[in-house]
Amino acid sequence: MQGAVFTGNRTVELLDFPDPAPGPGEVVIEIKASGMCGSDLKFYRAAPGEMQRALGLGDVTEPIVAGHEPCGVVVAVGAGVSEREARIGQRVMDHHYFGCGSCGHCRSGWSQLCAEGFVVYGVTGHGAHAKFMKVPARTLVALPEALSFETGAAIACGTGTAYGALRRMNLSGHDTLAVFGQGPVGLSATQLAVAMGARVIALDINAERREMALKMGADTAIDPASDDAVAVLKELTNGRGVDLALDCSSAESARLAAIRATRTWGTVCFVGEGGSVTIDVSADLLRRQITLIGSWTFSTVIQAECARFVAERGIDVEGLFTDRFTLDQAAEAYAKFDTQSTGKGAILFQ
Repeated sequence: MQGAVFTGNRTVELLDFPDPAPGPGEVVIEIKASGMCGSDLKFYRAAPGEMQRALGLGDVTEPIVAGHEPCGVVVAVGAGVSEREARIGQRVMDHHYFGCGSCGHCRSGWSQLCAEGFVVYGVTGHGAHAKFMKVPARTLVALPEALSFETGAAIACGTGTAYGALRRMNLSGHDTLAVFGQGPVGLSATQLAVAMGARVIALDINAERREMALKMGADTAIDPASDDAVAVLKELTNGRGVDLALDCSSAESARLAAIRATRTWGTVCFVGEGGSVTIDVSADLLRRQITLIGSWTFSTVIQAECARFVAERGIDVEGLFTDRFTLDQAAEAYAKFDTQSTGKGAILFQ
């Protein structure tokens, strides 16, 4: 089979790999949709192996198939896999991390927190930008029949990450939420928060993404490049500040604005990877009783819960997608996605 590989400095190549066969405890998924995530761009832009080393994920010496939003159908099952764990023909997403399997984090579905180290599929282990993908059976998450493979791919990272953050923030229908950054994760947060009953104010420097946020149900969309985001958010909340703020951008200016635009006793959450922010601890945090949290993706349990929520509420997650590509268009796909002016993209397989 062929797989798309980030070969460094904004290049993508299709390389040949053996068709995978499952070992004990493993399955093979025939990929139907492989989502493109904003975090993929960090590996796409970097020199080979640079980001893996920077993130403490170890050295990568062999080409790795990219793509960490897998969704498809089980086509092969290895020894020791029970029918309860996986069966031929089952529609599945994959939780794209694999740890030791026995520690408390792994047993509760949080393999990415495993102290023994972990594999990130699409980064340090072969991912979903190929026709087939081999994974441990315990990383599978069932895809509800009501959901498309594209929707499942989005939930496998971007939409699931947004859902996990909103749960950590205890969002309710009483809240006004500011979402900084309207890339795939930010747009997902906007869409899900609206479905949860919140008033959402979306912020992005890109006009097309602001327009998409409004289509997803945002009450207002602000351009922080031309407006004082903190002043506008306070004006929209009668001087009080928003109840909750979520930064999906990784930009220092956005993180600082998120903290300063949030009301006393409010909550701010960072999900955007990388970067830094400098705050005045007393004025920005302590003396306003701000709760500041980080939220890194989600567990298998939350991934399944997100899928049920989307299915039961009839949320149009497919509406996040603006671009669909075939595998042989992978280089074109990432060049376009790298402009950061589009919605979500996916590589689809027949």
